[in-house]
Amino acid sequence: MSMEEKWDAWSDGTTLRLSRSWTGYEIYRARFAPDGDGWAVTELQVETDPSRHRDTVNHPGQFVMLVNSLLLDEDDTLEQFQRADRGLRARASLEGLSVGDALGAQFFVPDNREHYRSQTVPDGLWQWTDDTQMAAVLTTHLCEHDEVRQDELARGFAAEFDLYRGYGPGAARLLRRVRDGEDWRQLSSELFGGNGSFGNGAAMRVAPLGAWFADRGTHQVVEQAALSAEITHSHAEGIAGAVAVAVAAALAAADEVPPPVELLTQVIAATPPGAVRDGLMDARDLPDSTRPEDAARLLGNGSATTAADTVPICAWLAIHNLSDFPAAFWATASVGGDIDTNCAIVGGIVSGHLGSAAIPTEWRSAREPLPD
Repeated sequence: MSMEEKWDAWSDGTTLRLSRSWTGYEIYRARFAPDGDGWAVTELQVETDPSRHRDTVNHPGQFVMLVNSLLLDEDDTLEQFQRADRGLRARASLEGLSVGDALGAQFFVPDNREHYRSQTVPDGLWQWTDDTQMAAVLTTHLCEHDEVRQDELARGFAAEFDLYRGYGPGAARLLRRVRDGEDWRQLSSELFGGNGSFGNGAAMRVAPLGAWFADRGTHQVVEQAALSAEITHSHAEGIAGAVAVAVAAALAAADEVPPPVELLTQVIAATPPGAVRDGLMDARDLPDSTRPEDAARLLGNGSATTAADTVPICAWLAIHNLSDFPAAFWATASVGGDIDTNCAIVGGIVSGHLGSAAIPTEWRSAREPLPD
């Protein structure tokens, strides 16, 4: 495909849209000049939505390189660019999830109670928990495969299992046995007396998946979230919790984000019937003026570590604080309960929307480095 054909295929008049779901940028009046071997982009004028924070905004030179690659590299394809774009979204979501998880976990430490009361951060290093470990495995898996391949993902979860990261007893037993070669399908279905797990563990790790599939449509988000959940959570409520968080993350990462009530309505429509969905409906009905602690009294705060007790409050908090990562974190931490998991879910949704640049630099520096 020639430069002119690519421009015609990917532009609307004089506007070249680099990405629908991640950068949010529009390129106007790209100028080309001969560079000895052909033509190159020499100047770009960029506009972006000032309410969204994107890492690339501080690196305009990257746009020249990117557009050169898109328009001039005969071997490059739009699909390759879209896949790289998905990786950016998912990794931004993982950054927010991990910071929420690691900082939230600090407030279980008695010496940090005053920090919790005053909404100040303790000194680092903040260690992350199983929430981040499993989310990182899932993100790497998607970067490699562009879809959930359950057997490989189960092996990935098992290979990275570390008891000292705070895994629940059911997940710990399952992953140990998967690592020993047993079938995750049978193990997952046997949990909790043969009912399967309805905990919040599938929901806690799934936001990067929602961000990854934000350009694919809700049906694929639902399908892939369910596949990722089934490995450890075969109960319908455990799966529903993962679906709801993934859909919320996908909608938040999209270029055009619906207003809060409409966003929640779309999440509800995609969530299977049951307790999680009922809680989301209760969340949608809350007045905008509702305080987080009052919302938690109705919706739960994760103290029961079930999906139904966790996901509705997290979805409500994330959706009503999408424009401010620190505000979203503190609103979530203030409701107590399963603080690290709640803040992981909310952090993953919000940073998928804003990008990791919206996370305070000192917070990212204080968090334990992410696994390779």
